[in-house]
This record gives sequence, structure tokens and C-alpha cells, in this order.
Amino acid sequence: METCVTPYPEINSPEEVAGGELKTFPQRLNAIPRRIASGSVSRVSVASYQEDNKLWKKHVKAYKRINKYIDSGRYRNVMDMNAGLGGFAAALESSKLWVMNVVPIIAEKATLGVIYDRGLIGMYHDWCEAFSTYPRTYDLIHANGVFSLYKNICKMEDILLEMDRILRPEGAVIFRDNVDVLIKVKRIVAGMRWNTRIVDHEDGPYVSEKILVAVKQYWTVGSNGTAVN
Repeated sequence: METCVTPYPEINSPEEVAGGELKTFPQRLNAIPRRIASGSVSRVSVASYQEDNKLWKKHVKAYKRINKYIDSGRYRNVMDMNAGLGGFAAALESSKLWVMNVVPIIAEKATLGVIYDRGLIGMYHDWCEAFSTYPRTYDLIHANGVFSLYKNICKMEDILLEMDRILRPEGAVIFRDNVDVLIKVKRIVAGMRWNTRIVDHEDGPYVSEKILVAVKQYWTVGSNGTAVN
């Protein structure tokens, strides 16, 4: 079980607190975790952590312009498929929802400890495999760079079908990725009867990274036996 446990940073004296002094919530969301301040997370500095927080506040502000239901109470169960340092969940900062932060096992950095330090919940997962949804499904899924990460590792269709399984009808997905990737995603989810639209990056139309918003529809059976939405 040792490989599954996220340890606290090492301490130098009995007077130190292994996890560092924890601020009260919600200040804890954006406070600098001790494991980052001590340099325990490879290639993550205090400056880069703060910059990541700033970036995700900007992204989430844009998401709320695109989707008016975020933080309205419509979406209660939220998933971040590629959570990184937990910046998306921290930027949402709402008592109306909670976020399952998933760190892909093939991600460049093992950041689950930082997510826990922020007072958030999360887990490691391989998106080439099924995700355990017991005891709930999700209202909103955030997929930041997931398909670029898994390119040539497993099929895009398989990941999208798994997302369809864990997403409730009328639930939404926010994809953030390179435009070439999103065009492929859009073509596939159209066949899944999802409503979609591509939106420019917050910094303008000349940025190659775009946002694809998709909404899963109810399917009913028509009189001719075909599925309609």
C-alpha cells in the first residue's frame, strides 16, 4: 500500500508540523502548501503555484461567462479530469458544489498531495480504464488537455464513451485543448447526440487553444424505433 499513500514532507525537528500550519477554509484553498514551499514537488515553485492559481481564476471567470449555470446550484457534482494543482476547483470556491480532482497517472507531475493540502478531494486514475462512479454520477466535467495527454495511448472514442457514461443527462462538459483536437472531439460527440459549440480562448481568436462546451441530451425512442433527442 505504500505506493498508494501520499506522504507529508519530511520535517527537521519535533516542533515542526509535517503538513505545515493549515489555514482555515476557504483561505486554505490558495495558501501555499508546505510541500511546495519546501520544494518537495518537482518543477513546482511558489511563484509557479501562484501563477497557476491566477491563471485558473481567469479561466473560471471565462467559463462562467460561457455557462451561466456554473455556481447556480444546477451543477452539484463536478469532476476535473486533469486536475494538476487543483486550481480549477480552488477557483470555483463554491458551497453549492464539490469537485472530484482526478490526476492522471501519466501526468507529468504527481500533484495529489498538493490537492489534499488545499483541503480538496482527489485521486489518481488512468483514463484508458473505467472510472468507478459509485455512489454518484456527475453534472459537470472539466477536461483540460486530456486528449492531448492521452494521444497515441488510448482511443479518444473510448474516453468520450466513458465520459458519456458518468455524465448525467443535461450535464455539461468543458473541454480545453488545441483546436485540432477539439475539432475531432466535436465530430465524435455529435454522433453521441451531444449539443456542442467551440469558443475562443479568453485571450482572443489567435490562440490555438480553444474551449469546447458540450451538453449531453436526453434520448427518447420515437414511434419508428429510432432514438431522438
